[in-house]
Amino acid sequence: MKNEFSHSDYIIIGAGAAGLFAAGKLTQLGKTVRIIDSEDKPGKKILISGGGYCNFTNIHTNPSHFISDNPHFCTSALSRYSPYQFIELVEKYHIPYHEKVLGQMFCDTSARDIVRMLMSEIHQNTFTLELQCKVKAVTKSDIFFVHTDKGMYTSQSVIVSSGGLSIPKMGASCIGYDIALSFGHTIIPTKPGLVPLIVSEDTFPCSELAGLSIQSEIQTEKSPIFKEGLLFTHKGLSGPAILQASSYINDSPTININTLINPSHYATIVQGNFGKMDWKNALSTIFPKRFAYAWAQYHKQSETYSHYSVKTRTSFADQLMNWQPIINGNEGYAKAEVTVGGVNTKELSSKTMMSNKIPHLYFIGEVVDVTGHLGGYNFQWAWASANAISISSN
Repeated sequence: MKNEFSHSDYIIIGAGAAGLFAAGKLTQLGKTVRIIDSEDKPGKKILISGGGYCNFTNIHTNPSHFISDNPHFCTSALSRYSPYQFIELVEKYHIPYHEKVLGQMFCDTSARDIVRMLMSEIHQNTFTLELQCKVKAVTKSDIFFVHTDKGMYTSQSVIVSSGGLSIPKMGASCIGYDIALSFGHTIIPTKPGLVPLIVSEDTFPCSELAGLSIQSEIQTEKSPIFKEGLLFTHKGLSGPAILQASSYINDSPTININTLINPSHYATIVQGNFGKMDWKNALSTIFPKRFAYAWAQYHKQSETYSHYSVKTRTSFADQLMNWQPIINGNEGYAKAEVTVGGVNTKELSSKTMMSNKIPHLYFIGEVVDVTGHLGGYNFQWAWASANAISISSN
C-alpha cells in the first residue's frame, strides 16, 4: 500500500473506522489519499469492538442517541447515511451478521470482516498507508503540511479522524485536539464515556458481588432512562445501563437506580405471603441470592418478613426503586469505550464536516463533540460523518 506520489489530494490522520471509510469513499471518486496512523495495523479499535465481533451499527439510530453540546449537529450527516446503507455494504461482501438486542448489529464471525471490507473498498492505486508514523503537527500555507516523525507530507486537504482519548493502549492521543486548537478551534471539555463507575464501599459493598448482574432502570439528572443490565465489579458498577448513564454524569454525580423494574415485584415485596421467612430470603425470590443477602445485610433488614409492617415494607421497596449510590468517579480513559466532548461542532459545517475557520480541514468521528450511546451508534456516526466529506467532494 505504498505508492510513489508525495503530494496527495487528502491526508487522513487516523486509520480507524471513520478514516478508513472516508478513504474508501474518496478513492472511489478518483482522489489520491494518504492515511497516517501511529499503530502497526489499521482498524485496531474495530478489531476489539463488540467483544471481537464489532457492533457495526444500530438500526434504530437517530439524533436522540447522541450527546453533544450542539445536539442538532449530527442530524444532517445521519440523515444522509443510514444504518441500512452500511448493512447493504456488509451484505455486498457476504459478511454474515445478526441483530443481538435493541437493534444492535454484530458480525457472526469476526470484526476482522469489517476491517477487510473497509480496506477492500479503498482503491489501492490512489492510496498509501503510513503506519507506525506519528503526526506531530499540521500547518498550512497554500497547501497543508503534515509534520511526522518520518518526515513531512503535503496535501490539498486534511481530514482529522484521530479518535478521542479512550483506550490509550490502542494508540489514543490528543493529536486531533492539538491540531484543532492550532487552527483556532475550541474544544468542548472531554471526559471518559461508556465507562465503569467507582462506588464507595460505604455506600454499598459492590466488590462482594463482583461478577453478578441484575436488570435495572438507571437515570441521571440529564439522561434518559436506560433499562438494561447492571454489573457489579470489584470497584463498583458496570454493565450496559451503567455505561450508558456514565456518559451523562458530571463532576457532581447523582445516579438513580431502580432494581424493581417489574411492577409485580413491588407488590410482592409489600404484600407478599412470606410469613416468618427471613426478609433476605423473601428478597431472594425476586433477586439473585447474593444480591438479596448483601442488600438486606447492608440495610440491617435482619428480621422476618411478617415482623415488618406494610408501611415499613413499602419503604424497603422504595429503597430498591430509588437506590442512589455515592459515585467516587470512574475507571478513566483506559476502560472507557468513547470520549465525550471534542472539537466544537459550532465551528464545523454539519453538511460537509469542514472547518468554518480553515477551508479543506475536516474533522470526523470520535474527535468531534458527538458521542453515541452504547450499541453501535458511534460506529454509525463514524460512517455518516465520513460519508459527509465524500458527498461534498463529489
